[in-house]
Amino acid sequence: MDPLFYLADTLIFIGIFSLLSLSLNLEFGLTGLGNFGKVAFFMAGAYAYTLLAHAAFPVYLCFLGGALVAGLIGLIITLPALRLREDYLAIVTLSFGEILRTIVKAEEGLAGGVRGISVPAVFHLGSSRADALANIALTLGCLALCFLLLQAVAHSPYGRVLRAIREDEVAVKALGKNPVSFKASALFIGSCIAGLAGGIFAQYLNFIDPTMFLPTVTFLVWMMLILGGAGNNWGALLGGVVVELMNRGTRIMKDFVALPVDPNNLQFIFFGLLVILVLIFRPQGILPEGPVKTAARKEAQEWISLL
Repeated sequence: MDPLFYLADTLIFIGIFSLLSLSLNLEFGLTGLGNFGKVAFFMAGAYAYTLLAHAAFPVYLCFLGGALVAGLIGLIITLPALRLREDYLAIVTLSFGEILRTIVKAEEGLAGGVRGISVPAVFHLGSSRADALANIALTLGCLALCFLLLQAVAHSPYGRVLRAIREDEVAVKALGKNPVSFKASALFIGSCIAGLAGGIFAQYLNFIDPTMFLPTVTFLVWMMLILGGAGNNWGALLGGVVVELMNRGTRIMKDFVALPVDPNNLQFIFFGLLVILVLIFRPQGILPEGPVKTAARKEAQEWISLL
């Protein structure tokens, strides 16, 4: 296999999962919302992109449509749960992920059911080096745009309100703000980014089926954010890079070392040990929010009090 193709594959998957990690950081790291159904919005974006591509829409409309469909589904599903305790949101999103996957498995007409569905590709990775580089540019370009957007959000007055909600929702209510509307908007934006990642994923692989969207995807994204550092977009990026490189490393290790266990099982052992060590010795993550957290809390309180 051409080393460029393997490098391209690694970079593309790093970009896709970093997008998911960034979207979860907006929801949980900044706003304190426990979304345990991240894979559902990832899947919604992938299938929406695929159906739009089969309908011969322009590729940019396919990506945009996939992101908007995932965002709207996230908004509709989670809005009722936002008025309840935080743990209800986790239960609702986790359950919805399995419900959506079951629906897709049963849908033979549009989604192909358990057999899956082919995806019209913009670039074919295996056909030429130019296509491989184009896939990298597409994925990392979308990642860069979303990162810049989320950095702007984090340092905006809107982002300060999100942090204030995370720190003390009662105080935010007392200051005349509506936490539900801010939470809903954060979930909408986060779900849109997850849907965009799903569209890139579908376009890249040229085929999707329900077995690609298991709950383990959600827990993998949570692992990225915990390791990298919740509340810090740079930490979310770092977590995506570290986990994906470890994932690839354990797969190729079998070619150089006789492993006593299956590589897939070995990576989960490594992930588990790494999470335990980080939670014990550095619970705030590799790149924590740090002093920004205190400053942001103070800024948020001052800004809200002026409104």
